[in-house]
Amino acid sequence: MVRNGDGRDDLPQLLEAAREGCGESLGSAFEACRQYLLLVANQELAPELRPKAGASDLVQDTLLEAQRDFGRFQGSTRRELTAWLRDVLLNNLRDFRKSFLQTGKRQLSREFALHGACADWDWAGTLATSDPSPSALMVRAEEREIVERALSEIPEDYREVIRWRHEQGSSFEQIGRQMGRSSGAAKQLWCRAIKALSRKLSASHER
Repeated sequence: MVRNGDGRDDLPQLLEAAREGCGESLGSAFEACRQYLLLVANQELAPELRPKAGASDLVQDTLLEAQRDFGRFQGSTRRELTAWLRDVLLNNLRDFRKSFLQTGKRQLSREFALHGACADWDWAGTLATSDPSPSALMVRAEEREIVERALSEIPEDYREVIRWRHEQGSSFEQIGRQMGRSSGAAKQLWCRAIKALSRKLSASHER
């Protein structure tokens, strides 16, 4: 905490000087809040996001954004400043997580597109995770929801061949018997189904 010789909090004075155009005072006021913001960032940053960006990086971006937008801050106390900075940080964290999920959707779409030439696609592997943390499971649940929504938008025989192939692990010969087709016809149907699903996933990303 920034205090003067008699123990009083100097931060309100720093904010007042910052409003008068003193950049050094503004920097000192923000630095006084850095450790608190690091604590918040470490608490809120999901484990699977940490390899993408560290808490210190997010805090630094937050302080730079706050410096740019300081004119919007109407408070004059330490509590008001930390509350404002915390809101900016949490908003950045939400945007970062949203960006991460969008990247996941793009990867999911590419996974289908790359296998649209009818090579076997690893359904379970694409949606699995080696880090079963609650936040990681939430991300994977959202990815599965995207797939399920896309499946609901393709013809029923396409859904059936995809589920038999990737959820039940059936061979094309087994699928053909189930559907009254030859194994070759079952594989061709599966190819068309994967391509249709890939298009739906790409459209979902664009929305």
